Amino acid sequence: MNAQARTPAPVAGSALIALRRLILYILLFALMVIAAVGLSGLLERLFSEGTVLAATDVAGLARSLAFTLIGGPLAALLWWAVWRRLDDAAERASAGWGLYLTAVYAVSLIVATASLLGTAASFVGPQEPRWSSPLSNGLAWAAVWFWHRWMWRHPVKHPVNLEDVPAVIGTVFGLLTGAFAAVIALGGLLDVAIRGFTSLTPLTSGAEAWWQSVLRALVWAIGGSIVWWWHWFRGGARRLETALVDVALISVGIFVAGIMALGGAAVVVFVLLRTIFDRGESMNELLAPLGAAIAFAAIWSLVWRYHRVSETRRSAATRRAGLLVTSGVALAATASGIGVVINAALAMAVSPLAGGGTRTLLLGGISSLLVGGPVWWRAWSPERPPRSAEAVAPGRRVYLVVFFGLSAAVALIALLVIGYRIFEFLLGDVSGGSLLDRVRAPLGLLVAAGLVAAYHFALWRRERALLAAAAPTGGPRIEGVTLVTASDHEAVSTAITAATGARVTVWRRADAGSGTPPAGAGLPSGPGLAQRAVEALSGVTATHVLLVIGPATGRAERIEVIPLETGEPSKQWLRGR
Repeated sequence: MNAQARTPAPVAGSALIALRRLILYILLFALMVIAAVGLSGLLERLFSEGTVLAATDVAGLARSLAFTLIGGPLAALLWWAVWRRLDDAAERASAGWGLYLTAVYAVSLIVATASLLGTAASFVGPQEPRWSSPLSNGLAWAAVWFWHRWMWRHPVKHPVNLEDVPAVIGTVFGLLTGAFAAVIALGGLLDVAIRGFTSLTPLTSGAEAWWQSVLRALVWAIGGSIVWWWHWFRGGARRLETALVDVALISVGIFVAGIMALGGAAVVVFVLLRTIFDRGESMNELLAPLGAAIAFAAIWSLVWRYHRVSETRRSAATRRAGLLVTSGVALAATASGIGVVINAALAMAVSPLAGGGTRTLLLGGISSLLVGGPVWWRAWSPERPPRSAEAVAPGRRVYLVVFFGLSAAVALIALLVIGYRIFEFLLGDVSGGSLLDRVRAPLGLLVAAGLVAAYHFALWRRERALLAAAAPTGGPRIEGVTLVTASDHEAVSTAITAATGARVTVWRRADAGSGTPPAGAGLPSGPGLAQRAVEALSGVTATHVLLVIGPATGRAERIEVIPLETGEPSKQWLRGR
């Protein structure tokens, strides 16, 4: 009883240690933020020209002084206590230390970068730059970032867990910031080049020239690119072989970049098709989205291509995942195009003399098909399906199930909408037009989703048949093993479970070392006992097996395998009990 009462003590002690760490790091994070805000406020008053320090905004000055002179020393004191505890390996390996560094690193990096780039961009334009507030904020948070980067890269006290997260956060933030800003800058330049200088607003004293917005976006693009380069190359994110880096590379460099690039390319094709077949508007209005669309397609295609090349240095599973994500993005674009084309075709069937709206809709669907179809064909390679079970990767099976499920759900929703529209028409609602006009949009979605679901279901069944044909034939799989032994059973139990997946129940022998086994009963000596036990179970097709090891002979321990019948115990045996 006393031993049982003492067993929860280590668990309770671990919980208290985890709670202490959580409270400690939350307090340290809050004090860091308070000190940075206070320091930023003091620097802003220092940089502001012509401002009397205490005569204006007394409340703000008092808050900044309190945050800096009280919060700052408290933060330093608490940090010193934490820093001394990090001599212990358990503290460095705790999740709290890694989470704290990650949170402060991410917040300080984002705030400092946005503030400093905003300061630089404020000098571009006709207005008087307001640099004191963003500069002070940027300097304060840059100091916090530099300090925590030093702790993150410390040779001894760096976090053991989540040590790759700051590099991934910096890489993703810099990439997104630089790419979107580059799109704005390039889009502005292309818009001016396409539409011509005559359509620009004339430069007056109250307006800004076209190059000023482009230059501001260029400042952000350069700053974001520097942040990305620093973390990807100098920070070592490119060399990290962790699951988090692979997920970030695929989700941002492949998924997000693919959506942006395909969307921009589809708009480019759509605008070009409209200039040829649908000139219902002025050329100036038709070409308005072309500059931004080309910028999206160009910049994000570069990002997409770079990360596709970067995948070649990573694992085969990461490369396959990148191809599957590319195929999924392109398939979504292709299916959307099919649905829109069917919608437009039905609209033309309802009204053969339909105006420019239906033609525009049709051109939009064709654009999506022209862009998404070739990319999907290249990534998925439907003309080369797997011919053997070895060629069916686990990720491919997951991909087929996910797309079948999503498309089936979309088809079900579209079918419900069609049913609603039909009943609405039959009940006499005349405000929605003809029946075909009511159901053409959900019908197009139903056909597209149904085609996707049927195709992926057929592939899934075909590949399941390949896997089933390659699976070993025979009787039922071993589900339970009763192991009778006097030896150390841990290694044997682990090997049996790993090889067969069976649940192992261990019974200890009471006659260890007694008796002499018949000649030839044991297996030849050589392999270890665990390997010999696994070899003895090979070919056994019973659901439950009795595995008896021992007694030992001069050569090796005897191993005997006894298949057991399944079912309820004999009633006659129960009556004897």
